[in-house]
Amino acid sequence: MIHLCYVNGKFVGEEQASLPLSDLIIQRGVGVFEAFASFGGKSLMLTPHMERFIASAKSSGIENIPDTEFMKGIVREGIKRVGKDVRIRTFLTGGDYFDAEKGCFPEPRFFVIFDDAGLISEEDRKKGVILEPVSFGRDNPEVKSVDYRATYKMPREAYDILYCPNGEITECGHSNFFLVSGNKIITAPLSRVLKGTTRSAVIEIAKQEGYVVEERCPLWSELTGASEAFITGSMKLVVPAVKIGGITIADGKQGEITRRIIELYKKYMERWLE
Repeated sequence: MIHLCYVNGKFVGEEQASLPLSDLIIQRGVGVFEAFASFGGKSLMLTPHMERFIASAKSSGIENIPDTEFMKGIVREGIKRVGKDVRIRTFLTGGDYFDAEKGCFPEPRFFVIFDDAGLISEEDRKKGVILEPVSFGRDNPEVKSVDYRATYKMPREAYDILYCPNGEITECGHSNFFLVSGNKIITAPLSRVLKGTTRSAVIEIAKQEGYVVEERCPLWSELTGASEAFITGSMKLVVPAVKIGGITIADGKQGEITRRIIELYKKYMERWLE
């Protein structure tokens, strides 16, 4: 349920929110976004999300981006107006035209949607999720674009897709992926995946706990020998992946290292609230 929108310079209800059909986010799919949640009235990792938001826009040729502090202020004001914890989705569109001479989209539109957080239940977190492997990778992994068509092509029981190009595992459609082998945690490098904010926090926590974190693409051939696997994301936080395609990971249950990472993330989450 959408509770509030910020569009065209003002806060409005869903029924009053609109974009012109001339905007290139509608006509050509030109646009970038971020999605994150509030907890206790504060945004989780607001600064890293805004940094990635701006980087995605610049990489997409979107210019004249609103000031960072202005956008943060809109997010905070929206949370205050709704009066409860929500999911926040910020967007920058391609605007109405592409300036061929300058090679950019010079007049983007900034809008924000505040809706139900839709967080994963603790029961489902403990049970774990199923991932559906696909044989290709994400286009432009450094950009969080609005094109998420690939994530809709999966079986009903799957929670997310898992990009597996050429026998390597990179990331999920909406999440970063971690494979656990013994005491070692393996995850794809930033040159191959979207820079996940929760990914960065989990790597920090894992290293503090003395785990070895290896930043390389896990191989498909390593799944059968893996002791655990988990995914991370701004909305889901940390969730065990217990089955990938037809392969059950270890005994198909939440592993000890995953459980520990979940506990530590929740313990330290306060440091990332803004």
